[in-house]
Amino acid sequence: MRRLIGIRALVAAASATVGVVAVAPPGYADPSPTPSSASVVRAVEVPETCPEGGAECVDGTISELGERFAGLGRACAHHTTFTLAYLRTTQGFKWGRDQGIFTDNRWVNREGALFAEYYYRAYDDWAAGRRSAVPAAWLAALDAARDRRLTGAGDLMLGMSAHINRDLPYVLAQVGLTRPDGTSRKPDHDRVNQILAELVDPLLAELIARYDPDGFDVGIPPEVVLGLLVSWREQAWRNAVRLTNARNPFTRAIVEFDIESSAVATAAGLATLTSYLPPLTGPGPRAAHCAAHHADPPPVAYPFGVPPAY
Repeated sequence: MRRLIGIRALVAAASATVGVVAVAPPGYADPSPTPSSASVVRAVEVPETCPEGGAECVDGTISELGERFAGLGRACAHHTTFTLAYLRTTQGFKWGRDQGIFTDNRWVNREGALFAEYYYRAYDDWAAGRRSAVPAAWLAALDAARDRRLTGAGDLMLGMSAHINRDLPYVLAQVGLTRPDGTSRKPDHDRVNQILAELVDPLLAELIARYDPDGFDVGIPPEVVLGLLVSWREQAWRNAVRLTNARNPFTRAIVEFDIESSAVATAAGLATLTSYLPPLTGPGPRAAHCAAHHADPPPVAYPFGVPPAY
C-alpha cells in the first residue's frame, strides 16, 4: 500500500506542469554564491546547427550523444541514465523516420538536431561553472546527479522533465509549428509518441541491467511512464503555441516564466519522491552494480536492433 501511494504521488507530481508558478524548495539551493536552481533564466535562443534538415542531422546527434554517453557511462556518473535514454530515443527516432512514419523528414530532422543543442548547451554551461546561464530545471537535474542524491529513476525523470517541459516548447516555436501552406505540423510531433511506445520496455531493461536494478524497481508500469511522457509532450506543444502567439515582449516573458517555473516545480516534486534516504538507502549499491555491469550489452533488442554497449 505504501508503494502504491508513492507511485501515485510520483505520477501526480510529475504531471503537475501546467500553470504552476513556483520555485524549488530551499533544499535545492546550491551552497555556492552563484545563482541557485530557483533562479529563472530567461530563454536564450540556441543557434541551429542543421537548419536544412538533412539526414546527417540525426547521424550527427547520435554520434555526439554516443560520445557523451560513453564517457559518463564508463565513469558510472549519475548523469548516465538520462544520456543513455536520450541516445536510444534518438536511435529509435532515426529508425522510425526510415520506416516512413513522418510526413516531413526535413522538419523533424531539424527539430531533433536543435533539441539536442539545448541539452548540450545546458550541460556544457553547467560543467564549465557558468551556472547563471543554465536553466533552473537543468540545474536541479544536473546538480542532483552530481551529488548522487537520487535513484536512477529520479535522475532519468529530472533530465527528461527538463528537456521536455522546459526545452521542447522553445525548440518547437523556433522551428515553426505550421507548414508553408499554413497546416499544422502537430501530426508529425505526435508520431514521435509511437516511437516512444516501442522504446520504453527495452530501455527500462537496459537501465536495470547495466546501471541501477533497485532504482528503477518502482512498480510503475511502462504504459504509465509512456502516458506521462506523452502528456509532457502535449503540454510542450501547447506552450510552443503560447510562445508563438505572444504579441509583445511582455506577453512572451509571462509565458517563459510559466514554462521555467513549472519545470522547476516538477523537478522539485520528482526529487523529493526519488531521493535516497540515508542511512537507509544510498548510492552505494548502484555504484557497485554499475562498476560490474556498465559494459554489458543491452539485454533486450530495440526496434532498431541490439546496439553495442558503447
